[in-house]
Amino acid sequence: MSLPPIVVFDLDGTLAETAPDIMRVLNVILVREGLPALPLERARELVGAGARALIERGFKVSGRPLGAETLERLFEDFLDIYAEDVASNSHLFEGVLEALDALAGEGYALAVCTNKPIRHTRLILDHFGISGRFAAVAGRDSFPVFKPDPRHLTLTIEAAKADPARAVMIGDSRTDIATARAANIPSICVPFGYTDVPIETLEPDFIIQHFDELPKAVDRALNLVPARP
Repeated sequence: MSLPPIVVFDLDGTLAETAPDIMRVLNVILVREGLPALPLERARELVGAGARALIERGFKVSGRPLGAETLERLFEDFLDIYAEDVASNSHLFEGVLEALDALAGEGYALAVCTNKPIRHTRLILDHFGISGRFAAVAGRDSFPVFKPDPRHLTLTIEAAKADPARAVMIGDSRTDIATARAANIPSICVPFGYTDVPIETLEPDFIIQHFDELPKAVDRALNLVPARP
């Protein structure tokens, strides 16, 4: 029996608008440390590289040096505070549920591959009631490697028992594009996620403006995109 094709999704900024809750927790940390809270508008330049980088960037914006020991302490605090409320201000992007239904109906396996810790990833997917739609869910700490290492993606596909030769990565950032490219897998990106530069400048294989475009884009990616050298 042949393995099914698969569509693998990033989470933050791809499936869901999670920046409001991420920035809320960052601001709890900053204010507690005597620094000003940052507006949600700064999320695109701060969010997307994990909690450690987020805290580092928050301190840099605020002009205060941050030592390694303090960073680790704040990182652990961030994870605990975030786990208490991961998604009360977050939402799935418009059309996500319909796109997942359409892809599943066409025989695609679905998976999540994110650099968010697996604990928070599962809490968010459970909050939105979509955990059961995915054949595999992999976070930053699910394997010994994480994006942009291509093995994070290929191991996720393996865990989903799907065909790596018929796989597509859906993301919103340079990390997702680099991961897919290194795995010789086509990438489709959304322009409304968390990236500090316009997504088109990063040259994903395809860009969609809305999730209702995704099923056709996946079909094009698997049938029309030539194999990379």
